[in-house]
Amino acid sequence: MEPHIYKYRFGRSAYYGAVVYLALFGLLGWLLFHLYEGGYLSAWFTSFIVAIIALMALSIPRKIVVTEDRVEIRCLLDITEVRRDEIASVRRVEPGRMKWFIPIFGGYGFFGYYGHFLDLRRFDRVRLYASEWKNFVEITDIYEERLYVSCADADRLVAELTPPGGNRPDEEEEDEEAIEELEREEKAEERAEKESGERSGQKAGKSSEDAAAENRRNDWPGRA
Repeated sequence: MEPHIYKYRFGRSAYYGAVVYLALFGLLGWLLFHLYEGGYLSAWFTSFIVAIIALMALSIPRKIVVTEDRVEIRCLLDITEVRRDEIASVRRVEPGRMKWFIPIFGGYGFFGYYGHFLDLRRFDRVRLYASEWKNFVEITDIYEERLYVSCADADRLVAELTPPGGNRPDEEEEDEEAIEELEREEKAEERAEKESGERSGQKAGKSSEDAAAENRRNDWPGRA
C-alpha cells in the first residue's frame, strides 16, 4: 500500500498569529534591553524566548502520513505515531466543541495549534496538531487516548481510518444524543400543549360568542 499523504494548509490567520508572536517577543526584548542596558535580565530573556520559539517550531505540523499499519503526524523535527490496529474510533468534530481546549504545553497561534491540551469538558489531557481552527478529526485509540488533527480533506481521512468493524460507541456522544432527544420531546410536548390550549381558547371564545348572540336574539322586542 502506497502511503497516503494529507498536507497541512496554513491560512492567513496562521501567518498573522506568527507575526504577532514575533512582534510581541521582539518588543519585550527591546524594552528589557533598553531598561536594563543590556544586562543579565535582557540576555536571559532573549535566550529564553529563542529557546521557546525553537521548541514551538520543532512541533509545527507538516503532514499526516497514512500507511498500511500506522498513522504518522509529522512535524518539523517530531513524529507522533498511532498504530491502525489500535484505533477504536475516528470522527469529525465541530469547531464549537474545541472551545473547551486550553493549551498545557505547546503552541497556540504560532503557525498552528499543537502540543498537549486540556479538555475542560472531560477534564482530560489530549494531543492536538492543527494548522487551522476547523476541519477537526478525533482519533481515539483502544487505550482511550485522544488525538485531534485538522485536515482539509477530513471526510476522506475519516473514511480511510475508520476501523473495519466501525467506530466504538462514544459514551459522551450517546449521552449528548439522549439529552438532545429528550429536549426535542419536551419541546414537542410544549408545542402540543400550547396548540391544544389555543384550540380550547378558540372553542371557548366561539361558545361565548354563540351564547351572546342567542341572548341578543332572545332579548329582541316581540320575541317571548
